Amino acid sequence: MTEADVTGDGKMPTTRRGEHLTGWAFAAPFAVLFALFLVVPAVYGLYLSFTGETLTGSGGSVIGFANYAEALTDPDMWHSLGNTLWFTVLSTVPLVILSLAFALLVNLGLPGRWLWRLSFFLPYLLASTVVVMFWSWMYNPKLGLINGALAEFGIGPVAWLQDPKVAMISVVITTLWWTIGFNFLLYLAALQNIPEQQFEAAAIDGAGKWRQLFSIVIPQLAPTTGLILTLQILASLKVFDQIYMLTNGGPAGSTRSLVQYIYESGFTGYRFGYSSAISYLFFAIIVLVSLAQYKLINRRSAA
Repeated sequence: MTEADVTGDGKMPTTRRGEHLTGWAFAAPFAVLFALFLVVPAVYGLYLSFTGETLTGSGGSVIGFANYAEALTDPDMWHSLGNTLWFTVLSTVPLVILSLAFALLVNLGLPGRWLWRLSFFLPYLLASTVVVMFWSWMYNPKLGLINGALAEFGIGPVAWLQDPKVAMISVVITTLWWTIGFNFLLYLAALQNIPEQQFEAAAIDGAGKWRQLFSIVIPQLAPTTGLILTLQILASLKVFDQIYMLTNGGPAGSTRSLVQYIYESGFTGYRFGYSSAISYLFFAIIVLVSLAQYKLINRRSAA
């Protein structure tokens, strides 16, 4: 606020006060909804994590950090966290590399570019239930299309969703098919924003396609890669839908994610306080991962 915005008696002019009130009036609906559906539940969930609250409403007394201490020594919680981290690694790496490779191929000038964009992005628009239903049929051990194709090469049927050794890989393949289109479009948009003059200058200097890729394209895409990595890691850490509907965390808990364990602790085990404590521990992990990634990206940008 400048001196012109204040009258001689130190008060804000009527016009200025009206503008502020108008601004608050426009922001008020969002602020109220934000408080009701995000701030209040978050604060209440934090309170629940220090209680023994159950789904039946009993055990609501404060028990301090007992839930957090139990969670840190709970082998099922650590096993679910390990599954979540393993899924994050298995899905993030190909979702970055393959989306970049597909974007590079389409950006080369393949005919029907609009069709390629539609083909890659269309699965991303599907609901998780539709995706799971489609891939459940594909993975069917007896009638599935995948085992049918393998049989043509003399390979026996694979229990894609029933074998602990391949169940997580099956979930990752489904996730790749479902979500790769979003990263693909981000990379394609970034590629189209690279000035053509840079490639022309590099060609004049004798740089081939591979040299242009590693000296021009990849460095120019660094901000986009950082964004995709951040979004993908956060999305993978919060995985729930496709795992719950494809395998229900099985077989033998080999695909159960931490979010599913939180859900089961609260709504199957009826322990709201305990599930809230795990939720906030998981939230702390996500915050730490995000901060580490932010600092790493900033360090690379500064270099």
